[in-house]
Amino acid sequence: MPDARITLVEPPPEALDFMYAFPRQRPAASAIRTTNALQRAALLAVSVLIALCFLLDWTATLIALNGLFLAFYLATVAFKAYLMDLSVGARRELSFTEDDIAALDDATLPVYSILVPLYREAACLPRLLDGLRALDYPKDKLDILLLLEEDDHETRRAVEFVDLPRYVRVAVTPDCQPKTKPKACNLGLALARGEHIVVYDAEDRPEPDQLKKAVLGFRRCGQDVVCLQAKLDFYNQRQNLLTRLFTTDYAIWFDLFLPGLDRLGAPIPLGGTSNHFRAADLRRLLGWDPYNVTEDCELGVRLALEGKRARMMDSTTWEEACSSLPYWVRQRSRWTKGYIQTYLAHQRRPFGLVRRLGLARAFSFHVMIGGTFLCLLANPVYWALTVLWFTFRWETFADLFPYPLVLWGLLCLFVGNFIFVYAAVLATYNRGYYDLVKHCLLVPLYWVMTSVGAWKGFVQLLARPSYWEKTLHGLDQRAGRPPDAS
Repeated sequence: MPDARITLVEPPPEALDFMYAFPRQRPAASAIRTTNALQRAALLAVSVLIALCFLLDWTATLIALNGLFLAFYLATVAFKAYLMDLSVGARRELSFTEDDIAALDDATLPVYSILVPLYREAACLPRLLDGLRALDYPKDKLDILLLLEEDDHETRRAVEFVDLPRYVRVAVTPDCQPKTKPKACNLGLALARGEHIVVYDAEDRPEPDQLKKAVLGFRRCGQDVVCLQAKLDFYNQRQNLLTRLFTTDYAIWFDLFLPGLDRLGAPIPLGGTSNHFRAADLRRLLGWDPYNVTEDCELGVRLALEGKRARMMDSTTWEEACSSLPYWVRQRSRWTKGYIQTYLAHQRRPFGLVRRLGLARAFSFHVMIGGTFLCLLANPVYWALTVLWFTFRWETFADLFPYPLVLWGLLCLFVGNFIFVYAAVLATYNRGYYDLVKHCLLVPLYWVMTSVGAWKGFVQLLARPSYWEKTLHGLDQRAGRPPDAS
């Protein structure tokens, strides 16, 4: 029989309404619409202008477009290299000693809410509960919400037959569109009792002292800091070649890029998990955009626009690296689609964005959000042009690449690739994964796969903008490999 001790929360009407609070109150900034009328008009005007330029002089037009993109590409490479230099030069994230943590008085700790959105995650439930039980935080001050979906009968049945701790509540998200993680998180935010809130995924294993570190971080920072992002790493790094390369990717992002953004005070594209918030501030921001499929990235940008900050903290949450290439491509396509949604949503008032962020932070937004997906989409085009040139030596290509552009292209090809391969080596080495360093030479192959996912996400944006590509978890267990976070 189902466990009678399960605390099933019946969401009140106001909690259900809060799932859509952001698009209802801020529709101009929501991904409920991919573009607005002004953006569509601007796109049409630019397309007509380019078409006219092609009619007048197609060679000069292609040279100009090529030059503009290569200049932007070089700026993206240079900025990311600068972030790496900032991150390596000194510790940028908030860090805490064992004495700091030991000095905390449990009586003064606030109630902490943990939101765990689950969809088709029955297999991960036992490991999830083990990880939550291991948290070093007073159990009478934990408020854990398992957020289930109404049509996910398998996970709901699994929850009914496990022994849930008394501090775990269960809420069911109605079966309505869009079926996304941020919609479930908004319901959890409306029901949460804690002063602070963190989001964890089904397969997550946070370090036991992470909540206490977050409390220390919020106490150390000013009220303008409303989010603390923990680092993410994988416990199945060595399951196969894909997980090895994925581990390198995460190491670059969380150890070299995000700490640099923290140092600059620039918008931080948050990770989808282990982001800790001041609950009251998050509610004032209306939570997450339920129509954006990388709601974490969007919220990081919105924090900066509202004059708030996110900081990185020195704590790690262990996740499962996707070990299946088809599911990995699905995951990557969702991330790219969400980056495009975020960029378009906050470019509806481009001059307002510059005014609110300032020139330097607006540049960071364009490079880290816009540049990320633009480079992924453009890479296959330039790779194809390179192959065609070396294969056929068409003279037309020589016309399209005058000497300055050839120089820029060579800088992108050799210097850019060297910087990012070096970043992979540096990040992997710094995390102590010495046996993975040799695999960094295969990072260009990983970029090819990433661009495949990016193009899939771009095409899907046109037809199914808010469709959530589900990542399959538990593949490390099915492969007979126990989690190893050592």
